[in-house]
Amino acid sequence: MRFSRPILPSIIGLIWAIPTWAMPHPSPATAVSSAPFACAAHEDLPGMVERVSPGVVNISSTTVINYQVYGMDAYLRLWGIPQERKQTSLGSGFIIDQDGYVITNNHVVQHATEVLVTLSDKRQFKAKIVGKDEKMDLALLQLLNAERRVPENLKPVPLGDSDKVRIAETAVAVGNPFGLQNTVTRGIISAKNRTIGLGPLDNFIQTDASINPGNSGGPLF
Repeated sequence: MRFSRPILPSIIGLIWAIPTWAMPHPSPATAVSSAPFACAAHEDLPGMVERVSPGVVNISSTTVINYQVYGMDAYLRLWGIPQERKQTSLGSGFIIDQDGYVITNNHVVQHATEVLVTLSDKRQFKAKIVGKDEKMDLALLQLLNAERRVPENLKPVPLGDSDKVRIAETAVAVGNPFGLQNTVTRGIISAKNRTIGLGPLDNFIQTDASINPGNSGGPLF
């Protein structure tokens, strides 16, 4: 399946800090566009990054983990020791339309009891998980403000066509590695159709643009 042309991303689907791998190819929600490269003659790279960065978001998910210690439950309750703890994970994502829908990786929000999304303009919104696919490692979120309405002035990033990506084209990853919002790294498309034994769609685009923990779910332009 192909998407209409302009720009766009592929989800950076690996949680590990492997700087040489990007995303499955081809896949509807993980398409990489060649459009930014095609328009390079009309727009410099900093200009392109300024244009697309507002569509990239920081995702913080909180999971409540309950645990029990065999034979110690009564003791823990007696002394008021909590038997649950909160675990927070960070990742990236990108807005795909004005209805507030955001694409990210499933492992970024898996088992989350609360998802908080921070936009490039520092606005923060809670997000509900609309759907997810564990095998594809994809999740669809929707942003909602305090009135449970879709926020205004969103900057969506249009999906591109991974079939048109060419080896040696410029690749730019935008995300939130280590919680550092809107970090930009640059490389090239090193190879296509890579098989690395991971997941049902083991058909990856390889890039040497640096990808680190926290980039998961973010786009590759």
